[in-house]
Amino acid sequence: MNREHTLVSDAPATAIPAGHAVNLPAGTAVFITQTLGGNVTVRTGEGLFRIAREHAAALGGYETGPDETSQVREFSEEAVWDALRTCFDPEIPVNIVDLGLIYDLAVEKNPQGGQVVEVKMTLTAPGCGMGPVIAADARQKIAALPTVESAQVHIVWDPQWTPQMISATGRKVLGLE
Repeated sequence: MNREHTLVSDAPATAIPAGHAVNLPAGTAVFITQTLGGNVTVRTGEGLFRIAREHAAALGGYETGPDETSQVREFSEEAVWDALRTCFDPEIPVNIVDLGLIYDLAVEKNPQGGQVVEVKMTLTAPGCGMGPVIAADARQKIAALPTVESAQVHIVWDPQWTPQMISATGRKVLGLE
């Protein structure tokens, strides 16, 4: 992938793997390394950064494509799983479901008929600064589904994640099979 771009405007971003917010100034040369889930991972001389979909216009003409969750017309548990499949670790080209990071998904109707969704997920490494960013991305995509009134994504550490939790699809993408 590694396509070079120059930022046409300042871009709020997240430093990888630290997870802290930064501002990449207009004029910065960046190389796009991953464009999955609507967010863009870029490399600069200072390291790796994640630019969220809503700030991708700073890449000057770069199109993120449609937001997959906005296409959903009817709520279902499968729609939640599909939304989670649009979330990626910015360094790994496999979605969080196929990485085996989702441990539990619970869906309930509230008294008003809206959906309450709770997810328990883990990370590939304890202390990963990107964990809250990935969890927020997942929460935002679930919350965008029709009739969802509450979406929570909790990061848990038990059981500890291992590479054996990666699905067959994820293993193929990573060249492990």
